[in-house]
Amino acid sequence: YVVPRFARVYEDISTTLPFFSSLLLTVGGWMGRHGMASLFGLVAAAGLCWSALARENVRAALLRGFWRIPGVGDHMKIYQLARFYRTVGMLLRSGIPALKAFEMVSGLLAPNLRAQLAAAIAQLREGHAISAALGSAGLTTPVSARMLRVGEQSGRMGELMERIARFHDDETARFVDTFTRLFEPLLMAFLGLAVGLIVVLMYMPIFELAGSLQ
Repeated sequence: YVVPRFARVYEDISTTLPFFSSLLLTVGGWMGRHGMASLFGLVAAAGLCWSALARENVRAALLRGFWRIPGVGDHMKIYQLARFYRTVGMLLRSGIPALKAFEMVSGLLAPNLRAQLAAAIAQLREGHAISAALGSAGLTTPVSARMLRVGEQSGRMGELMERIARFHDDETARFVDTFTRLFEPLLMAFLGLAVGLIVVLMYMPIFELAGSLQ
């Protein structure tokens, strides 16, 4: 709404505009003259993004990208493990054998963790302990590994797995709270810089024109 009006004001000025100001005003003027086309383009882009996200391979690729982000990937894994431990713990407490329980919950894990669970299940079939199988497959944290060994010694594996899930849920909740507290001011700062940059680029030709008149 604002930039196209500035573009019309500057159309009668013979002074050469700065490059970035000219670029901003050109894009803004085009969007002002072709408002419906711009809106249709945005809707079409949103539709393409939605259809792409509906494909499993695209979602898997995005998840792999997020998992590679330092800090974020670790907490995403902890969130996945919390769901995994809670469900397995409920199944074990209901009397389902451990091997069957692990096979039933494989679909809850992200695609990149299912292969690790398959390796753990293979070790369970060979007679390895649950803590050793999950640890060698990379499906434990230092806390969960210790609690799994306690569960094996005490015979309360289902209860200990649910405790592990609650511990990891609390850890995930703390991370989300901290991330939200940090992200809100960063987002506000980014928006402020973006709006300030646009205002400066729109008013820069006026400042230069006033300087040339003096």
